[in-house]
Amino acid sequence: MAEKTRYSQEELEEFRGIINEKLEKAKEDLQLLVDQLSHKDDHGTDDTSPTFKLLDEGSEVLSREEINQLAARQQKFIQSLENALIRISNGTYGICRATGKLISKERLRIVPHATLSIEAKNAQG
Repeated sequence: MAEKTRYSQEELEEFRGIINEKLEKAKEDLQLLVDQLSHKDDHGTDDTSPTFKLLDEGSEVLSREEINQLAARQQKFIQSLENALIRISNGTYGICRATGKLISKERLRIVPHATLSIEAKNAQG
């Protein structure tokens, strides 16, 4: 039997579901970071609320720069997930860009935006 070169439509739909779940969560996480950045200097009536105190203490630990870096990483992750959805649509999802072989289902379930197989990733060093 010939080696499989593409995932079936059913398999792609499974991956689409995984990616959409991760995408939704990633967008929520990004919004939390953006909200933290935009409300950090807001000293209105929220000053007396317990949540403000917690955020204030947390913001001492995470500087604005660190939050910006986290937000940038989150945006990059979101873009990678959206690119994976495009690859599902155009039929190239799950194909290693280095070897041209299928990336294992196990890897794609854990890292659904992967574009390299484990072998190719390890070869990169």
